[in-house]
Amino acid sequence: MITIEHAILHIIDTTNASTILSDAEMDLVNADAAVNFLNKHIERSESSQEAKPGIFYEDSDCQQWLKDYLQDKTTFIEFSQMVAKALGKILMHAEDAASSDLMICDIHINEQRRIVFLKCNNHQGFVHQVMQTEKGIQTDIIYHTAIMPGLTQKLDEFVSINPHDLSLMVCAKRYTIDGSAILVFPEALLECTLSPSPKEALQTINKAAKKVAEDFGRDPLETATTIKTVLAKELETSSALDPVLAGQKIFADNPAMQQQYSQQVQDAGFSEHKPVQVDQETALKKMLHHKLKTDTGIELTIPINYFDNTDYVEFNNNPDGSLSITLKHINNIINRS
Repeated sequence: MITIEHAILHIIDTTNASTILSDAEMDLVNADAAVNFLNKHIERSESSQEAKPGIFYEDSDCQQWLKDYLQDKTTFIEFSQMVAKALGKILMHAEDAASSDLMICDIHINEQRRIVFLKCNNHQGFVHQVMQTEKGIQTDIIYHTAIMPGLTQKLDEFVSINPHDLSLMVCAKRYTIDGSAILVFPEALLECTLSPSPKEALQTINKAAKKVAEDFGRDPLETATTIKTVLAKELETSSALDPVLAGQKIFADNPAMQQQYSQQVQDAGFSEHKPVQVDQETALKKMLHHKLKTDTGIELTIPINYFDNTDYVEFNNNPDGSLSITLKHINNIINRS
């Protein structure tokens, strides 16, 4: 459950090179639309598998602003204005930054406090307009340049801060500033380190394991199945996934493959015994089924626990070099078209 204690919206207008700072918090009592908008986007952001863990640098200005707010040396509004001013100043120098709304919130999620930044890029679209004229009510269509993202759209940029240990979860975009592409949130605003995201962890495990299997002549289909089986077992009992340890289990029968895999994973930024927190439910959904597509265009989705069971699925190599898939013990077929 999300409880919003404080929320404020500032406008960063890169078109007119101005930052419009609000002097008052958003109305969370009489504005159901605002609360619904914030709740949906906070919920989506907090469950994002693309957000990266981060730690403030010791000399981070943003960290000091946050500490001052948490210690009641500044108000919520003053803290939010300092953040918005700093971000606006940075984005005014970005060649490819769209005008945006920056929402800063102080919230509780199931009694755990979070400080959240949500950056919503404005986009253009058409809306209706109702006007009172001499002839009565006139309706028209106008072009609007500051439309906010819908409730089903994910935000490209957000920050979630745990005020107890000042740890961060950051989702950021690169912008071109003075000819260099930088991640504005972590590099310029927050001034923090970033570690790989849960999504990157899963992608790295798959990529490294498949590359090692290829180098050692292992069957790619068999390797893909082993990867999903191992990861599914790991995620059934814990949301913490150790990419290095996962490789040891994927290639349990071959120390040389384990070593090459471990080197590739560590080169990608993952360290041994430093697990990555992932969303168990989301990740398991991807691991429990194996999707196949043949060169003839046929697609199959097979539950992972049936994949190695020849009583239900069997793969055969034909004399001509082609592959056959036999599905067994089928009592009924449902047409889902």
